[in-house]
Amino acid sequence: MSMRNAYCGGLILALSVLSCVASAQTKFNIGKPATEQEVKGWDIDVSPSGAGLPAGSGSVAQGGRLYAEKCAACHGAKGEGKPADRLVGGQGTLKAASPVKTIGSFWPYATTIYDYVYRAMPYNAPQSLSANETYALTAYLLHMNGILGADATLDAVSLPKIRMPNRDGFVSDGRPDTFNQPCRSDCK
Repeated sequence: MSMRNAYCGGLILALSVLSCVASAQTKFNIGKPATEQEVKGWDIDVSPSGAGLPAGSGSVAQGGRLYAEKCAACHGAKGEGKPADRLVGGQGTLKAASPVKTIGSFWPYATTIYDYVYRAMPYNAPQSLSANETYALTAYLLHMNGILGADATLDAVSLPKIRMPNRDGFVSDGRPDTFNQPCRSDCK
């Protein structure tokens, strides 16, 4: 599934939920309309272009300290994984029989790292990181994957400019799963 399909799917799901809540309130007199402040609290997604990135910044060095404190217990001291996903390595393995899908080998956009870490990490306290902490962790994760130097600092301007190694490894067609042309001979 392309990143665009995932984004659109999430938007459709959110609109469906809002529609159901509005319907339930009208029909059954339950629930209440979300306030602007409540909606703003959930409007934290970041697109591949960097739209939605907040103000702030963080360095690789800051991220290293935060990683040791908040991430290493699940992802390993060097991002090697266990018990949670491996974060580092795998470059050049995607066409192998056993590809290693990590941030550095698989993810197409650096902004996705920020988005995911900010929304879902750490596992025991999601959405507890500040924007500065999330920039720092993103910088450190990119550094561990050999994408950023040790002296790098990230912010809303620099993060979207990073070109990930697998940027071109995804299908750009908006709906590749719906095109069904039967193959009769010499199929790939």
